[in-house]
Amino acid sequence: MKKILIISPHFPPSNLAGVHRSRLFAQHLPLFGWEPVVLTVDEKYYEEEPDWNLSKLLPKDLRIEKARALDLTKSRLIGDIGLRAFFQLYKKAKELIKTEKIDFLYIPIPSFYVALLGRWLHATTGVKYGIDYIDPWVHYFPGSDKLFSRHWLSTRIANFLEPIAVKKASLITGVAEGYYKGVIERNPGLVNKCVFGAMPYGGEVKDHEKIKELNVEPYLFSAEPAKIRLVYAGAMLPKAFEPLEMIFQSIKNNPSDFSDIEFHFIGTGKTPGDENGFSIKPLAIKYNLWQTIVFEYPKRIPYLDVLVHLNASSGVFILGSTEPHYTPSKVYQAVLSSKPLLAVLHKNSSAVNVIRKTGTGVVLPFDEINLLSIKNEFPLAINEYKQMASSYNLNNTNMDAFQTYSAANVTKQLADLLNEVTKTNITLTQLQ
Repeated sequence: MKKILIISPHFPPSNLAGVHRSRLFAQHLPLFGWEPVVLTVDEKYYEEEPDWNLSKLLPKDLRIEKARALDLTKSRLIGDIGLRAFFQLYKKAKELIKTEKIDFLYIPIPSFYVALLGRWLHATTGVKYGIDYIDPWVHYFPGSDKLFSRHWLSTRIANFLEPIAVKKASLITGVAEGYYKGVIERNPGLVNKCVFGAMPYGGEVKDHEKIKELNVEPYLFSAEPAKIRLVYAGAMLPKAFEPLEMIFQSIKNNPSDFSDIEFHFIGTGKTPGDENGFSIKPLAIKYNLWQTIVFEYPKRIPYLDVLVHLNASSGVFILGSTEPHYTPSKVYQAVLSSKPLLAVLHKNSSAVNVIRKTGTGVVLPFDEINLLSIKNEFPLAINEYKQMASSYNLNNTNMDAFQTYSAANVTKQLADLLNEVTKTNITLTQLQ
């Protein structure tokens, strides 16, 4: 077996969404000839509240090494865990590379600063390294053009550091091609010396099986048969609010189409732990939808609790962004929830094909130029959804098509790329 060191500062029991990328890769890589070693930061240095049930999803034989970090100060001068643990992670990684004969170093980002460890460790040990873009590093947010603002400074730092980090990389991957397309445009020299690959998060059936063992009941809402309760779970991206406002306008203008619908937003707060950090509520109040059609629970809840609430819902609501590359990772677990999906997505999002090929929901596609199409067409989409949901049965969907997006198959794509970069040729058949 080849050995891969995955540096993931956040890892279970961290409850951040990005930990599932490293978790699922680490779970399935041994099937394809790669033994993972995970280097993370000790959970006592995390800002977020630990989710210990997540640790129950990890393989029992997975090797996890932990590094120390600087404590978080009250002023939060340095909050990023990658910065607070940067030198400790470097020291521990260098030790592991030398003593464990690591064949490849893989760094999912964010934390973006940790990507610099790849370049540094390559220089001091010779190990090949790759960077996985869970989010784009150089990213223009609203306010990025405002001189000396936080976003302006963040964008300038990203533009300076990214070329340093990727210059010697052997592999660049991302959740979708759009996540690293800008990297190639900004660093054209990578094309002839680096391998690129796009892999979604993938869905994991075992996660849904695990909730049956935990006996967790839904606690944010109770069942009401007369209502179609759609659940959106996860953070709201800044560029998702424009399509959301079109949706709310459509609901207000067509009340009869939505009299039996409820939208429940879970974990959409401005900060993960603030139960009063509403982000959806002000918009819902603006259109007189609050607590009648639209409900929000801002505080992030544990991952397995999210799956419990998806299973207790009538269906799952998926909302995309005006950025074409954005592919909501929640789509893959939503498909496995056995509930019909209602999705409003950019027409170029890879999630559109996932839902359509599997037949697990209704998709209303849009583009960033004509957002008014959402406002006009959403009533048609909701009525199509009602018709579909009334007779929805997972057995009648094309779950064979979904196997392409399973966590195991997604990990195989990564293993194939690793074999290409390291010139190995181990297959699952040979291992069996």
